[in-house]
Amino acid sequence: MELLEKANFRIKIGGEDLAIGIAQDHLNKEVLMVAFVNREALAKTIETGKVHYYSTSRKKVWLKGEESGHQQTVKDIFLDCDGDAILFQVEQVKAACHEGYRSCFYRRAVGDGLRVVGERIFDPKEVYK
Repeated sequence: MELLEKANFRIKIGGEDLAIGIAQDHLNKEVLMVAFVNREALAKTIETGKVHYYSTSRKKVWLKGEESGHQQTVKDIFLDCDGDAILFQVEQVKAACHEGYRSCFYRRAVGDGLRVVGERIFDPKEVYK
């Protein structure tokens, strides 16, 4: 597939070749999260229609929502001009953020601090055990 050929996994972390993966709500265009993607994760995403990422801390490919059930169904995929950032437009089940918010971008910079501007929609302690 041309997407796999054109993707540029040039970010090197822990010996892994990675690109940036951005999840965006396909309807309202809200940015939900950013994570890393390797070739295997992108191939699984294309194959299954569910977004897979690469965890640099666990050193493995993971399916978004494999623990929480909050999966991302692919609606469209875009590749940036350098090929090192992949935009997944998705249908998000419940929440993208492991902290319980719909988006990982739930804090806004205000002066020299941060203000929570998102609504927590689930308790992570009840989901991740």
